[in-house]
Amino acid sequence: MIFDTHAHYNAEAFDEDREELLDALPEAGIARAVNVSAEWESLEETRVLVERYPFLYAAYGIHPDNVGDLSEERMDILREYCRLPKTVAVGEIGLDYYWNKESKDVQMYWFERQTELARELKLPVIIHSRDAAEDTFLMARKLHLEDVGGVVHCYGYSRELAREYVKMGLFIGVGGVVTFKNGRKLKETVEDIPLEYLVTETDCPYLAPVPFRGKRNSSLYLPYVIDMIAKIKGISSEETEKVLWENAHRLYRLPPPQIHEEND
Repeated sequence: MIFDTHAHYNAEAFDEDREELLDALPEAGIARAVNVSAEWESLEETRVLVERYPFLYAAYGIHPDNVGDLSEERMDILREYCRLPKTVAVGEIGLDYYWNKESKDVQMYWFERQTELARELKLPVIIHSRDAAEDTFLMARKLHLEDVGGVVHCYGYSRELAREYVKMGLFIGVGGVVTFKNGRKLKETVEDIPLEYLVTETDCPYLAPVPFRGKRNSSLYLPYVIDMIAKIKGISSEETEKVLWENAHRLYRLPPPQIHEEND
């Protein structure tokens, strides 16, 4: 069974066939997935989705590009979303210096505020970090993320930095980039980091793996990611899938489902 730890099925890219696609996931072996919010409007969109589909879980948080949407009043509303049933994380939150839509200071402030919300509610965090390797790690240390737990989503930095996150007990999110020819750094990280600290994700509709690169991504393509991880690790895809499934449940502090639970 496969667990997609990071998806965006509320995205506009799924508007034409969302219901058909989501209905098909369990039969394809995608037994669980987390729909991750990123902007204010997606909080409610995510809530609606996870209430409709038994195998979907929710992460509520505001992406660093969108923290201009936040205010102290809205933090109270975000807290109520994070208290809803089927909430497994606060995210995605973090730092993004690629687009620089918000100042670094503003991003850091709301990264800290949302992390403290996760600490309050005893939830892990989903960390987004792009072109912000040093500051993200410094924030992780400042905020004592070893006490909060979580995952560095769509990991794109060095194996050495990944080791430091693993020392803090954080997981490393691996998606379609691991199949890319120019995905050398992620391949090196997967080779170096113990399998028990890796989790699979799509970030769909983005970052589809080879041979679908450039097309809309979905959880249906995760076997390609798992096969590449298995190849790098030199073990079977079956064993890799089993460990990654267990890892996702540890990350999100979920008990593994009983047989047929998700389809009852």
